Amino acid sequence: MNPRVVELVELLRIEQLERNLFRGVSGDVGSSAVFGGQVLGQAVMAAAATVEARNLHSLHAYFLRPGDKNARIVYEVERIRDGGSFTTRRVVAVQHGQPIFNFAASFHALQDGPAHAMPMPDVKRPEELLNEAQLRLTRLRRGPELRRVPLHDDMPIEIRPLRPLDPFEPEAQPPLDSWWMRVADRLPDDPALHQALLAYASDFGFVRTAMLPHGLSFYQPHVQVVSLDHAMWFHDTFRFDEWMLYATDSPAAGRARGFVRGSLFTLDGRLVASAAQEGLIRLRRGA
Repeated sequence: MNPRVVELVELLRIEQLERNLFRGVSGDVGSSAVFGGQVLGQAVMAAAATVEARNLHSLHAYFLRPGDKNARIVYEVERIRDGGSFTTRRVVAVQHGQPIFNFAASFHALQDGPAHAMPMPDVKRPEELLNEAQLRLTRLRRGPELRRVPLHDDMPIEIRPLRPLDPFEPEAQPPLDSWWMRVADRLPDDPALHQALLAYASDFGFVRTAMLPHGLSFYQPHVQVVSLDHAMWFHDTFRFDEWMLYATDSPAAGRARGFVRGSLFTLDGRLVASAAQEGLIRLRRGA
């Protein structure tokens, strides 16, 4: 298996300390604090470890404080309810004696019922597109600042954008963006792990869609961007070691906050998950 995929899977396979207490290590994706998607993924695994024979169908999370990359994270799971059809869990992530993350999750026994779903957008297939590592290499000649961006061609999550964007010279564009993504190697047959990895990856660049109309990017020194909350709904089963389309839009931004929505489709067009997030988008003065 791709060693970076092994590393990511091990990052999400947290240690159980007590019946409702878990501990995870912190990874590093180049950000100043712990990547929010990592805490999301680890919280999914902690909650799922306390549930039997039911699948996660929704999660709602708040990022309360920046995570310390040099410290482990303790996850406290509260068993709120075990009902006839639904199971509810609350998870609090703690570092240095303070909560950094608050998370609620609901699990549902599989049942039959009315079904419909919006169709997948008509877009190019992933084999027609370059991945992020290939796109970054094409920009190397434009300046030494690009060397701050990881250039590995074996990243654990492979991303192929439909509309490549220049992070150092962004142009104002409509608040719509889409990309294909998948884990870059075969995964075990563990539905909770696939959901945790999708939650992890769903935070990559999500709030960027709200920055597009303003010509802003994460790499501009005067721009501060922080995820404030994150929600997901899982509509159907999927494998995240197969291609998924992440189609995003931002209906509103203002008051230093941007709101984004995302729909996740399998390669054969099934809508299997939805996501929403609000992020802080603040312009620093004098930067």
